Amino acid sequence: MVRFGVVGTNWITESFIRGASHHQDFQLVAVYSRTEERAAKFAGKYDVDNIFTDLEEMAKSDAIDAVYLASPNSLHASQAITFMKNGKHVLSEKAIASNSQELGDMIRTAKDNRVVLMEALKSTLMPNFKAVQENLDKIGTVRRYFASYCQYSSRYDKYKEGTLMNAFNPEFSAGSLMDIGIYCIYPLVVLFGEPKTIQANGYVLESGVDGEGSLILKYDEMDAVIMFSKITDSTLPSEIHGENGNIRIDKISTPEKVEIIYRDGRSEDLSRKQLADNMFYEAEEFITLIQQGKMESENNSLENSRITMKILDEARLQMGVKFPSDK
Repeated sequence: MVRFGVVGTNWITESFIRGASHHQDFQLVAVYSRTEERAAKFAGKYDVDNIFTDLEEMAKSDAIDAVYLASPNSLHASQAITFMKNGKHVLSEKAIASNSQELGDMIRTAKDNRVVLMEALKSTLMPNFKAVQENLDKIGTVRRYFASYCQYSSRYDKYKEGTLMNAFNPEFSAGSLMDIGIYCIYPLVVLFGEPKTIQANGYVLESGVDGEGSLILKYDEMDAVIMFSKITDSTLPSEIHGENGNIRIDKISTPEKVEIIYRDGRSEDLSRKQLADNMFYEAEEFITLIQQGKMESENNSLENSRITMKILDEARLQMGVKFPSDK
């Protein structure tokens, strides 16, 4: 068994627990929250006895082997480093850090302490994304990657009413790019590596974070076009265009239907069965790495997280989005 603690008591933590609970070697043993009342209430849902309001105390506890971080982006680096220095493996929600400097510190700490550090980007570990990887050669030379993830945030209504929610607060290294744009960028990096150039545009809210934006990324033989937003909706699928056909992905953040449309009009359904509790796949990958003594994932590797963070940094620089965490 791998004994997990969780940091954060929000809906994403509950989604992770539901998914991870499908794994026979997952055991939830500890909960952290800033208040004892909230920690106890959340822990009670899962019959967990160990509750913490002191992060250092939790990191030093012999009760846990690993931790899932679902805290705001701005806290990921400091929290992860605290746990890793105490020999705990860390699965951190995306974005794994605020910027490249923080991520560099996290990676060094992971290597120094021989623990697993992985970014919890679920989509690149799901069966339907692996179907894309395994069938990419069928569409010939790839010329364009197009990804769109635009989802109107219910928190935006509160923002317009004058309430600054975490999702639109630069103090928490938030915004559309960091929250959902990354779902478009990370698969691109896994499939095609680091781009040669980056062009970014976006609409920056008065709070200082981006509400929406777009990227054009150049590779030697192809380009990538990415659109993301938390202030508008879109139902566009994502596509990878090859000279022999294109792969259509219904939802880049949670691929459920994947198909090839060939130039001659034929289609091929690549879709695979997946658990509805799809955060299972990141938990499965993370637990396997720990049990096999491996230091990092193949798809969600530290190098892929480093390249993704480099793109996020440059995009924010061009859009004019700065976080207090930036130095």
